[in-house]
Amino acid sequence: MDEQAFGALYEATSKPLWRYLARTSGRPDLADDLLQECYFRLLGSARSDMKLSDARPYLFRTASNLLHDRWRRGDDLPLQDGAEPAIETHPERVVDANRMLHRLKPRARQLLWLAYMEEMTHREIAAATGLNVMSVRILLLRARREALAALTSKRRNDA
Repeated sequence: MDEQAFGALYEATSKPLWRYLARTSGRPDLADDLLQECYFRLLGSARSDMKLSDARPYLFRTASNLLHDRWRRGDDLPLQDGAEPAIETHPERVVDANRMLHRLKPRARQLLWLAYMEEMTHREIAAATGLNVMSVRILLLRARREALAALTSKRRNDA
């Protein structure tokens, strides 16, 4: 892959991939490191000349694998408030969404992010996470329920 092709690929994929890593891990500093590792692995693979449509799922799968490796090692540290500015017309919803994400387990955060922020289909989520499609459906349903419970309990506590 030449420098120009890599630049175009990086420009098209780096921001969504960083946001996924930062929100799923809850650590922007970790997202920086893992983002670099994802591209390093892409360039080091035999598939470094792939098209954008193939590279995006590969990068998200690599990112998911790196996150899972950390979680398996017990490196899942407490979430930190993200420094990413919110683009929302209702700031109170952003706060609720951030608090809700902080209360969820890493797998639930991951699935919700891929489904709603990256707008991936169940099949694409399965490819990115290594789960089968039926597992994605079930786990995403559970994640939605956990998210609703977290939002509902927060609102009850505020009332």
